Amino acid sequence: MDERTKTVLVVDDDPQLRSALKEAVCRMGYAVILAEDPIEALRKLDDAPVSMIVTDMKMPGMDGVEFIREARKKAGSLPILVITGYATIENAVNAMKEGACDYLMKPFSFDALTKALEAVISGPSRDHEELLTDNEGMKNLIHLTGSVAMSDMTVLILGESGTGKELLARYIHKTSRRSKKPLIAVNCAAIPDNLLESELFGYEKGAFTGALEKKTGKFELAHGGTILLDEIGEMSATLQAKLLRVLQEREVDRIGGKQPVPVDVRVIATTNRDLKKEIHEGRFREDLYYRLSVFPLQLPPLRERSEDILLLSEHFAQKFSAQMNKTIRGFTKEAADLLASSPWKGNIRELENTVHRSVLIAKSDLIGVDDFMLEGNSQFSSAVNGSLKEMEMDLIHRTLEETNGNKTRAARILGVSVRTIRNKLQENGKNFPVV
Repeated sequence: MDERTKTVLVVDDDPQLRSALKEAVCRMGYAVILAEDPIEALRKLDDAPVSMIVTDMKMPGMDGVEFIREARKKAGSLPILVITGYATIENAVNAMKEGACDYLMKPFSFDALTKALEAVISGPSRDHEELLTDNEGMKNLIHLTGSVAMSDMTVLILGESGTGKELLARYIHKTSRRSKKPLIAVNCAAIPDNLLESELFGYEKGAFTGALEKKTGKFELAHGGTILLDEIGEMSATLQAKLLRVLQEREVDRIGGKQPVPVDVRVIATTNRDLKKEIHEGRFREDLYYRLSVFPLQLPPLRERSEDILLLSEHFAQKFSAQMNKTIRGFTKEAADLLASSPWKGNIRELENTVHRSVLIAKSDLIGVDDFMLEGNSQFSSAVNGSLKEMEMDLIHRTLEETNGNKTRAARILGVSVRTIRNKLQENGKNFPVV
């Protein structure tokens, strides 16, 4: 395995836990970079590429969720394992929303830690979750993807938000001849234009004020492997022109550099935009489109994969119940019917979040209708016995009991604002101490 693909960044302010994590990672044959806090970790992310991050949730200076958000800006979709105590379980859920792959509850055994590390760093579940399918169209798409994966063709993955574009890109990389080389992901929508150029192409020391040392760009870090340009439709016209040159010449110009640097990378781009419409309206270069769209793949929305809704729901329920040490056997018939009939405008991401929260809230081994979310899921209300208002209040009441009246924590679990909970309680004459 290439050295650049087996380095794990461990972030924890507890010296004993940091030492234990280092030992576990080293036993697996990976190199380790240690950081005592998130600020130091973010600095070290600039120094060298890593294949995974392991981070505690509760640390001084910056909490785990904020750290993951900042790490995503620097390292794209790098796998992240979160370590959390029961008291911060809601933060772990928020970390998953920010892009963490998995979390491990304290206290844990050495074997549990090793299994979690191996699962996240190899990425079997995350890379294949959305490839679970009984839909013939998706089966054909996966077969087609397997064919193109072994080539070096540039791939453009199209689809609505939440359909699994990034996971399909990772599947292509892992089944390609470049799988033992780095996969470097860049979220073009998350990085400001004035920083994206230096992130992609790098810069030389002294190239501009604040450039105190040379920075290696993502294209160079991906040398021999794959670069994933996520949400390419958000890229500015100026950077589109520079990217086009890179694709044509297979070399990058560092900011302040004297000569171009050759790169050998396979490019995969994703977008939820209609690029042909963007071209027509003058926001996307037609020549760049044809450079990227050598092999286009269109991911269908979940509403066109209705036979997969329950399949994926069961998968997510089992995964999250195992994480939370719960025994969830599945869904009641009413809950399953409601899942199957929902339009899922947010696609698989929305389905996953809904099931995740439902597992967290569920108090029996079957997830029922009243375990679903209240806001943003009003389509569930028609099949509920009693009024929607009664269902909402029951769910709010149970969640507040579970959080000992902490409205902030309850809001995080329910996926709503604290103001929404307060307003609902005031409307119905209920009161809980403000915590």
